[in-house]
Amino acid sequence: MGGKFMERSLSALRCVWEARLGRHTRCGGLDRGMTTSEYAVGTIAACAFAAVLYKVVTSGAVLSALQSLIKDALDAKF
Repeated sequence: MGGKFMERSLSALRCVWEARLGRHTRCGGLDRGMTTSEYAVGTIAACAFAAVLYKVVTSGAVLSALQSLIKDALDAKF
């Protein structure tokens, strides 16, 4: 009897908590996913991060470090 009561109590508590957070996934509401504006902001952020990463990887310092690393690896004696 104690297990079922605890399970129902936790389920009710979860529904209250999700309602306070504005989520309605397990408690009968709809979870419609991200809106178009959220996709747009996420896409712009991903593109900006990719551009910054590209600039860093193609910078002179990183390219010379990678070339040095590869040269040392190929010149290693076994």
